[in-house]
Amino acid sequence: MEYTELAALFLIQGAAMGMWFVPLSTVLDANGLHAVKPFAFATSALAAFVSPLIFGAMADRHASPVRVLRGLSLATALAMAMASTGIKLGWNPWVVIGLIQLHALCSSPTWSIASTIVFARLREPKREFGPIRAMATIGWMGGCLLVSALNADTTALAGYSGAVTWALVAALSYLLPVVEPPPVSGPVTIRQRLGLDALTLLKNHDHRVVFITAALFNIPLAAFYPYTPPHLKDLGLDHTTAWMSLGQVTEIIVMFGLAGLLARWRLKWIIAAGLGFGVVRFALCALDNRAGVLAGVVLHGCSFTLVFITAQIYLDERVDPGWRARAQALMALMTGGVGNLLGYLGGGWWFAFNTTALGTRWPVFWMGLTAVVAGVLCYFLLAYHGRSSGLAKEKLS
Repeated sequence: MEYTELAALFLIQGAAMGMWFVPLSTVLDANGLHAVKPFAFATSALAAFVSPLIFGAMADRHASPVRVLRGLSLATALAMAMASTGIKLGWNPWVVIGLIQLHALCSSPTWSIASTIVFARLREPKREFGPIRAMATIGWMGGCLLVSALNADTTALAGYSGAVTWALVAALSYLLPVVEPPPVSGPVTIRQRLGLDALTLLKNHDHRVVFITAALFNIPLAAFYPYTPPHLKDLGLDHTTAWMSLGQVTEIIVMFGLAGLLARWRLKWIIAAGLGFGVVRFALCALDNRAGVLAGVVLHGCSFTLVFITAQIYLDERVDPGWRARAQALMALMTGGVGNLLGYLGGGWWFAFNTTALGTRWPVFWMGLTAVVAGVLCYFLLAYHGRSSGLAKEKLS
């Protein structure tokens, strides 16, 4: 029964995230907010520098992760509804950006905290996490399809739908068992309250390489989300939110097969394969035709899962239980903060550089991102050492 509740948590949370994140680009364009689009996507990156570590430390030391998630879900629902109202009523663009930033501060820690809740209740995470995590992808797809079914790809209704779904996440949290964190011995410093002690994890060489690889890979990935839908529209494809959900089909398939890969392959080669799929994905988008871009969208699922989900399992296996919420939060900071900030702002600049009055030079745009992923793959292959004996826990003092 508990597995059903955990799967439902990921399902509903995935839907809530997809309803907002995927259509946001076209919603902003349709409401005259194209100029602030890079800043709108950068809000999640800025939030990831602050709130995941703070709330991750809270979940490790001061409050049950379930209670933390409940409060954040309600706050996210309210902020999303306010931002959608601002978009719909044509408020000042910077007021809208401020509301989107508030939403990002509330939502940014939710995924790492939800992952911590799920990992804590799994007896064999390497075997069980993939199928449960796939429910989030199914939810993401369902949320995207619902937005398109409501013809809300370009309207604030997408945000309102997401706000209702976040409220459902908060309601579901009442069905999850509340496990209080272990008692804290001694005084807690400001550094610990802010979660900055999580940076201790970077002292370990392989931890550091995995964190840096995930952050660097997220730079071109951050450009994939906001600029693939406009490319699809340029190619004559409507309902872009639904088309983007094709990547989640392969994501689900790979998640169900991830346990078998972890049993047979070294971690290094699983992540390297994901990075390799990333190179091929962007190269296909550079072909600038429907088949190439849609094939790139499909390959997104393979690439995303083999890199990011494997990295989450790596942290659960290699990090002491008392540090897991902070470890997942640090991953959120490195990917959602460092990676997304550089990706959204850098991707916005790169897109503007390749856009003229005659249109966008899509092949050049995508080949630039292909080169970035190829560089990340080379770095990881050269820097990561790994352990041939398996993934043993590393305790920190």
